[in-house]
Amino acid sequence: MNFIPAVDILVILLPLAYAWLVGVYGMAFFSANKTAIRISAPSLFSVVLLHMMYIGLRTAAFDHPPVTTVFEIMTLLAACIAVAYTYIETRTKSTGTGFFILSLALTFQVISSLFIRDLTDLDPILRSNLLGFHVTSALLGYTAISLSGVYGFLYLLLYWELRTSRLGLIYSRLPNLETLEKMSHKAAIFGFAMLSVAIVVGMFWLPQAFPEFSYFDGKLLGTLAIWVLYAAALGANRAFGWQGRKTVTMSVVAFGFVVLSMTAINLFGTSFHSFQ
Repeated sequence: MNFIPAVDILVILLPLAYAWLVGVYGMAFFSANKTAIRISAPSLFSVVLLHMMYIGLRTAAFDHPPVTTVFEIMTLLAACIAVAYTYIETRTKSTGTGFFILSLALTFQVISSLFIRDLTDLDPILRSNLLGFHVTSALLGYTAISLSGVYGFLYLLLYWELRTSRLGLIYSRLPNLETLEKMSHKAAIFGFAMLSVAIVVGMFWLPQAFPEFSYFDGKLLGTLAIWVLYAAALGANRAFGWQGRKTVTMSVVAFGFVVLSMTAINLFGTSFHSFQ
């Protein structure tokens, strides 16, 4: 079956769908529009389903998961942001940050739709659905961890704004401190779970797929270090009942470590991941 016409339509439709979604959440956030608030969750689920359909059809049409170019990765990243946010909103029942988070998804999808190209001549390894699963779970993990850091940062900003009694419009519309803490924690749990999946797939499948694979690969060791860090943080939270600023500060510090370690590995390290 030829899925390419459907893929071409969705390439145009997805940015429009995300623009609609951001508009809905924007009206809900800035003007507390009752209709926008009511349709925000159904709109979110509809756009996520549309994006999943696009990824599935694109994979079938070109016989490879969308992980082969920067612009394919961008649509996957947009989907990961939307999925991770959907999980967080569903678990916390808070829509107060949707406009800002989904604006990132819109940005990545617009860039992807403008510049994505249809590749057919590829290294056979790039056609593996297991590779797509590995990359997707890793992206979901890092996306959720990033959102955890963002919510932690918003918590600290709001905390200091409340202490200094300088609450502006945006801060007054954000979720309260307790909800922001919960959102950061749920995002960290989701990210940790997705990183666990990516590591398990990587440990057992990548050695078979890449002859040059090494368990001392820089990106693998960096991911393991981040996994251990979040395992310790989440374990401490559960064991000692940490709450409030202490928990959120740990989340922000851990995210800072993620950014620094991944930047250092990408700039100075070597990796079998660079196989394109």
